[in-house]
Amino acid sequence: MTTITSTTTDRAKFLRLVLAVDAAVTGVNGLAYLAAAGLLSELLGPGAGPLRGIGIFLIGYAIAVGLLAGRRQVSAAGTRAVAGLNIVWALASVIAVVTGLLAFTTIGAVWAILQALVVAGFAALQISGLRKL
Repeated sequence: MTTITSTTTDRAKFLRLVLAVDAAVTGVNGLAYLAAAGLLSELLGPGAGPLRGIGIFLIGYAIAVGLLAGRRQVSAAGTRAVAGLNIVWALASVIAVVTGLLAFTTIGAVWAILQALVVAGFAALQISGLRKL
């Protein structure tokens, strides 16, 4: 019985860690978009207004994911929602680059694709962590 509890606890720790790192990375990204929107606008392409809006969204999302990571018991439904939203974000980023929706510079397009890969990676780790619980 102790082994099962220990294994379950270790698996929950892994999932909690993935959620916490996701929250931290997302929060830092959101703060950067919010605080340096003018500078990043020139580098990445989208205007400062959209970058500020994205920054505010990301900060709110990071707080929600951080709260989920800090819960005593990992919420499977909450984690599924985060993984699903991460997949949507990754796909939306690729679509924004392909369609020219946000008028990315070349650096901005590369950044958006790299960011999409990181977010998709978080989703994959979250789904994997859920399956192991």
